[in-house]
Amino acid sequence: MADEPDNQTDPNETPAAQAPEPEAPATETPEAQAPEQEAPVAEAPEEPAPEQEVPATETPEVPAPEQEAPATETPEVQAVVPPEPAEQLSPKERRRRKRAAHAGEARPPRSAEERHAERLAERKDKAVRRRTRRLAERAKAVERRATAPAREPLAPVHAPVEGTRKVRQGIVVSDKADKTITVRIDTARRHRRYEKIVRSSSTLHAHDENNEAHEGDVVRVIESRPLSRLKRWKLVDVLERAR
Repeated sequence: MADEPDNQTDPNETPAAQAPEPEAPATETPEAQAPEQEAPVAEAPEEPAPEQEVPATETPEVPAPEQEAPATETPEVQAVVPPEPAEQLSPKERRRRKRAAHAGEARPPRSAEERHAERLAERKDKAVRRRTRRLAERAKAVERRATAPAREPLAPVHAPVEGTRKVRQGIVVSDKADKTITVRIDTARRHRRYEKIVRSSSTLHAHDENNEAHEGDVVRVIESRPLSRLKRWKLVDVLERAR
């Protein structure tokens, strides 16, 4: 009898002990596997760790010079680019962009001093733009003159050789004025249609420096520069004296 209870307790305990046994391995297996997996995982990174650290240190060294090169280039580009759009924009285009950027809101009230300061600032800005444009135009003109070919010497306005002057022959009509004679020029020509001889005469004033010619003399005169209000001729010689 003493053995029976022991035997009874054993079968009763076995199911109780067996019941947790399937649960224990379920709960213990992950705990047991976790350290087992952690051990190889911890060992695996220890070996490649130095391999991964080497590229980690190399990667920042490679882009470092690439980032420094554009850093040095950007200021040069910024120094050249900003002035170009300001020079290319015309006054009309600047006003149009200024109107487009305006939101339409009313400006706050300003005092007379503030308005005066704004006008001064605007004038200063215009003066700077005007000075820049003029300097650019002067530089272009200097460059154009430097590259232009040498100019050929201009021909003289007045030819050095004197042209042919007119010569007329006539009769002295008057010699009353001092150093001046009045000469009548008689002309005869044939009419183009009727073929009749048409005679005409005209008078002119000639300069006689020594008063050589007298009324009734046949003289020869030559064209000259204007000597007075009426005189445009000079006496050449006396061909025939009056009888």
